[in-house]
Amino acid sequence: MNILDIIGPVMVGPSSSHTAGAVRIGLVAGKLLAEPIKEAQIHLHGSFWATGSGHGTDRAIVAGLLGLAVDDARIPQSFELADEAGMKFSFDHVELVDAHPNTVKLNLTGVNGSVLEVVAASIGGGRIRVCEIDGLPANFEGDYPTLIVRNIDQPGHVMEVTAMLGHKGVNIATLQLFRQSRGGQAAMVIECDQEVPAESIKWLSRQEGIVKVTYLSQAQRED
Repeated sequence: MNILDIIGPVMVGPSSSHTAGAVRIGLVAGKLLAEPIKEAQIHLHGSFWATGSGHGTDRAIVAGLLGLAVDDARIPQSFELADEAGMKFSFDHVELVDAHPNTVKLNLTGVNGSVLEVVAASIGGGRIRVCEIDGLPANFEGDYPTLIVRNIDQPGHVMEVTAMLGHKGVNIATLQLFRQSRGGQAAMVIECDQEVPAESIKWLSRQEGIVKVTYLSQAQRED
């Protein structure tokens, strides 16, 4: 436990879970999309829906999607800033199975046509957990450079990815594997100690059996 776990992050209030965590969810989701957001469909679960408006959760998520930090004084004006930026957004209620009470499902469309679905939860003290990406399980907090590889469940893909990282001098902090069914869709979630070079990500996305590569960079930290 560090001091931020005790006193919470420097932020615009009123709540670390409903405000700071919500901003971070938007920030991480925007980085994963990797292009400016044209449209965001924001589906709120549990207490995010029940009390989110009063705690500023709605404005906080939009602020994060715009790239604002958790201590940015403009968070309360995020709706107006989104309108100025041409980003459309909408809110509704969703019931998610076995989800943390402070959970949101985001369906994002970028200005260049990229699409991304993210399910993430605010777990306290401004910390978050990304739970799903594009319908496949994930489990990371967004504190490391993170490579998410969707692939066909076939032999060799894990070795292919880890060998590429080793060749580029990127150390693996954690590696998680998920699959829907044998031979079906699978995913690797790899937290790294160094940034993954952009050209390596592009190379990986072109390999046979790789469905989609998503990357969370920490080159410009939100905190």
